[in-house]
Amino acid sequence: MIPKNIPCDEDVPKVPDLSNSINKIVVSRGNPFAKLMIIGEAPGAKEEEIGEPFVGRSGKLLDQLLQNAAIDTIQDVYFCNVVKCRPPENRRPTKAEIQENLPWLYQQIKLVNPEIIVLVGATALEAILENTSPISILRGKWINWDGRLVMPIFHPAYLLRNQSKEEGTPMSLTKLDFLKIKEKIDTLK
Repeated sequence: MIPKNIPCDEDVPKVPDLSNSINKIVVSRGNPFAKLMIIGEAPGAKEEEIGEPFVGRSGKLLDQLLQNAAIDTIQDVYFCNVVKCRPPENRRPTKAEIQENLPWLYQQIKLVNPEIIVLVGATALEAILENTSPISILRGKWINWDGRLVMPIFHPAYLLRNQSKEEGTPMSLTKLDFLKIKEKIDTLK
């Protein structure tokens, strides 16, 4: 649930201080009026360079999975990350970094007001749902959170390392997850 003490629209949370070498804050890409929000972990090198989330190899795969499920990546989706700056050496964000960035993320959720949120990977799952269960157990399941439908999915980086498309593999399960997401989007229209 989004905490009640999140700043109002006029108050901008402080810029997270992850590193002295941060070049860019990566906020979002996509439609800020979309019913579907996709939340990842943090920007990578390509995302920091371009200034948008999910534009590297993982983002290309994510876009392909969305398009295969007939979800328009420009009109139907708003992409963002839990952490807005690339962690040093592209490591996983620390709990302190996640806590510093949560007010920004909660503000994005309030402003976009999506009906569906897809949590990409374990970091997003833990940050939003405060759940440390393995993503393999929760992926593909609808969870009610703060009046919204939330579904955790495998991170595309994991899928790139496990590319088998046979039935029951992470890639095939993720394709099914996106079909469920598309079906849910269609019921909201």
